[in-house]
This record gives sequence, C-alpha cells and structure tokens, in this order.
Amino acid sequence: MEITFSGRDHNCTIEVASNSTLRQALVQAHILPSTVIVSYDDKILPHSTVLNSDVTLLVTTVSSGG
Repeated sequence: MEITFSGRDHNCTIEVASNSTLRQALVQAHILPSTVIVSYDDKILPHSTVLNSDVTLLVTTVSSGG
C-alpha cells in the first residue's frame, strides 16, 4: 500500500506491507519517529497505529532546544 507523508519538512510516498505500523513506515521513509508527530483528519496518531490502506498523513516536526 502507498503511504504519503507530507508536511513542512517531509514530503514523500512509500510502499509498505499491509499491517505495518506507523513507526515502521516512518523508519522506512527515513524519518526519525522521535522527532515527529503524525496526524490524520486533525487527530494525532500513536506510532503504534496499524496501517491497512493507502493514506496521506501530515507530519509535523517537533522542535526542542535550549
């Protein structure tokens, strides 16, 4: 299935196996899961979310610093 990640810092589409987790898809897309929040329809998704259909997800980079 096709997963599209879009956002200010990320814009890519990848192919993943059915029942992959969001975390697995992020890693496959070379996006470090600990640095982003992923949402769909204005709802934040846990990285453990199982993906089972083509979808476009919004990726927001979390900034931190001193």
